[in-house]
Amino acid sequence: MKKEIQNRPYSKIITKKLTKNFGNLCAVNQINLSVGNEIFGILGPNGSGKTTTVLMLTTLLEPTEGTAEICGYNIQTEPRKVRDSISYVPQDMAVDVRLTGRENVEMFAELYGVKNPAERSEEVLQVLELSDRADEFAKVYSGGMRRRLELAQALVHNPRVLFLDEPTVGLDVAARKKIWEHIKKLRSAGMTIFVTTHYMDEADKHCDRVAIIDHGTIRAIDTPENLKRIISKDVISVSIKGSYMGIDLPGVRFALEEDDELIFYADSG
Repeated sequence: MKKEIQNRPYSKIITKKLTKNFGNLCAVNQINLSVGNEIFGILGPNGSGKTTTVLMLTTLLEPTEGTAEICGYNIQTEPRKVRDSISYVPQDMAVDVRLTGRENVEMFAELYGVKNPAERSEEVLQVLELSDRADEFAKVYSGGMRRRLELAQALVHNPRVLFLDEPTVGLDVAARKKIWEHIKKLRSAGMTIFVTTHYMDEADKHCDRVAIIDHGTIRAIDTPENLKRIISKDVISVSIKGSYMGIDLPGVRFALEEDDELIFYADSG
């Protein structure tokens, strides 16, 4: 099981011993990554260092040690060029509910200095399937629609790398599915997607490669298939209503409960 990987051709994200300390707490410990044109997932529980890693890569938090490059630009010495190359959708909703969907996207287009902001805004609203509701106030949007609106805001300046921090947390199953459909289309169009999640089923199904992080340290990096082969277990996610009373099936072991979902390990899914 590899803890590091060598720089890949055309890597858009490269980290070198990236570290962040908060006093005596080491939140991120000497992370080495190389990410190309792919959906790259960081999988770990709350407090494992996922968001701290993203904040450093997006120039919002200064590393204690080490460094990183995004699209060839150093996050410490060339932060403006890094920010011109990326977009970041945080876990907390960043939509102004007092504006319409269109006004939200056009505001970001103008902040980014996009030429023809109205025209470009309409393009991304169509891509995210929001054009028919674009002139309604964002306060009437569902959680899934607001998340898609955030993606439209992030894509309006056509970034090369998109950072998503827990993009589907708090959404229902249908909304989660729709968000991932759009993410995979972006990857197919050539965009690098760096996503944090604690949903094992999403990392398994949608990510090209996954890094498992625990207490700020990368424990493994590989494809979901290879990681499962190492532990010889499939991951099964089940949505339920009511209380979980236990299950006794050969080759199946209960792992954890997340919101209204149960996670099981199985010898054969």
